[in-house]
Amino acid sequence: MSASKKLSLAVKSLCVLNMHADEPLSSVQIAEKLNVNPSKLRRILSMLVKTGLIESSQGAKGGFILKRSADKIDLQEVYCSVEEKKAFYLDFHNNENDDSSAKMNSFFLRLFADVQVVIEDYMRNISIKDVTEKVKGQL
Repeated sequence: MSASKKLSLAVKSLCVLNMHADEPLSSVQIAEKLNVNPSKLRRILSMLVKTGLIESSQGAKGGFILKRSADKIDLQEVYCSVEEKKAFYLDFHNNENDDSSAKMNSFFLRLFADVQVVIEDYMRNISIKDVTEKVKGQL
């Protein structure tokens, strides 16, 4: 399973905003710090604004800022802000004539539902503050 590019960009953006909490940053400024395309970043930022994780202001001193403290924003919330599907989205088409296939599909749906719960619980315990502190330690 590949990591979510949208989640990665959203978390990185939130970390940049957390590191510059004293000043609003434009999408161009954030994009430069992350070395990404500003228009691609704006789509992610608009999702984060829409779900209330960040806010945007217009004008010469405008830009994006965290709407809440970084220790109050967890990765699960960020994930839900930018992704449409669960990590283990499965779409099985049952063949009513094949009982073994239906049983196997049912097993995997239950298994992945359980794994999904574990992932979500784990992500709820990691805040943007936690990630920012680890990133700062790497710089």
